[in-house]
Order: sequence, then C-alpha cells, then structure tokens
Amino acid sequence: MAAVRSWLTSLPNQIAFASSGVNNRSPVVTSSLIKASSEDGSLTEKDCLRRRQILVGLGALTTTLSRGKFALAEEVPEKFRSFVDFEDGYTYFYPADWREFDFLGHDSAFKDRFAALQHVRVGFIPTDKKDVHDLGSMDEVVFNLVKNIYAAPNQIPTVYDMQERTEDGKNYWTFEYELASPSFSRTAFATIAIGNGRYYTLVVGANERRWSRLRNRLKVVADSFKILDI
Repeated sequence: MAAVRSWLTSLPNQIAFASSGVNNRSPVVTSSLIKASSEDGSLTEKDCLRRRQILVGLGALTTTLSRGKFALAEEVPEKFRSFVDFEDGYTYFYPADWREFDFLGHDSAFKDRFAALQHVRVGFIPTDKKDVHDLGSMDEVVFNLVKNIYAAPNQIPTVYDMQERTEDGKNYWTFEYELASPSFSRTAFATIAIGNGRYYTLVVGANERRWSRLRNRLKVVADSFKILDI
C-alpha cells in the first residue's frame, strides 16, 4: 500500500465537456473506395496511398463518434461537467465552475476558482490486482489508507462512512473521512477501484467549515467515477 504515495504522472488525451447533442450516426463508406478494382487485378502506388488515407480517416472518424456516443449516453447533472480520459481509462463529473489545474503526481485535477482546498484529483498506479476485494476487506483497506497514507503526522483521521457499488462488473469503494489538525480540518470523499491493470483513486474534498454546505455536491463527484476499458 505504501506505493500509493508515488502516483504516476502522464500526459493523457484528456477531454472536458458539458452535456450536448451529438450526431451518433455511424460512418458509411462505399466499398468501391477501399478495395482494388477487379478489372486491374492489382493496386498502383497511388491506389495504395489513397486507400491508406481513407482507412486512417475512417479510423479517426470512428473514434470521434464513439467518444461522442459516450458523452451523449452519460447524463451529466445540472451545474456539472464530464471529464473523460479515453487514454488512461476513466471518467467523472466535476462542478462546472471549477477549473483544471496541475496537482503534483496526479493525472487530472479541478478546483474551485476561489477556494483551493475545494478540489478533485485522480491518480493511479500499476497493480497486478484485478479487483478492490483483492486488497483485503473494505474496513481494513480504507482505515489503512486514511490513517497511513492520507493523514499527515499532525492530523487525526476519522472515517465516517464506507459504501460499495458495482457497475459494468467493476467494484468501487467510496468513503468519507476527516483529517483534523490544530490549525484546520478538511473532509473528503475518496473512491478507489481497480481496472486496466491500474489502481485508481479519486479524492474530492473541502475545508471542514464548508463541508456541510458542499457535501451533497461533492458526493456526486465521488459517485460518478467510472473506469473505462482500454
């Protein structure tokens, strides 16, 4: 579990978008454009180049339409946006008025424009585990994470709630916790899941003084995290 401290940094092909209408019709290409003429019996260099261009273009169009279909299928709640990373295989919602920023050692992150402690971040590390249940019992894993990984030496950790959900054959553990120190306290939700040979973690939280007002909104973020097959 100590490996959780060292998140991998990557440069994913990341897409942030609001819910919008998408033309989800599949592309249609006539067969005469992608096969050799039966009269010639062979392809010239010009024919090969033309065929390659058509196939590459078709592949790019298919990928674009697939992503569009995914965006259309996801029902984004009002005042939220959807973040989808097809390269690294995950998606989640975040408040529409938050902006993207770099969070050291994490793959993606968004924060409130005025309150930096209000933010969501996602990181992942490689793993040979296939499911969160392979890590151990939920109680044991969650308490170990909060106490030994998330909490600083001067912070007192408290776990309030733990939940499990299953979507598309993948299991997700979401838990609420508080880290209290002499100067301030911060409360957050975290969601962990395993897929694609990776151990994913999403954390979304805020200053304790704002927590009661923001809790339900941030729970939407935590519950929206999903792994995409890559």
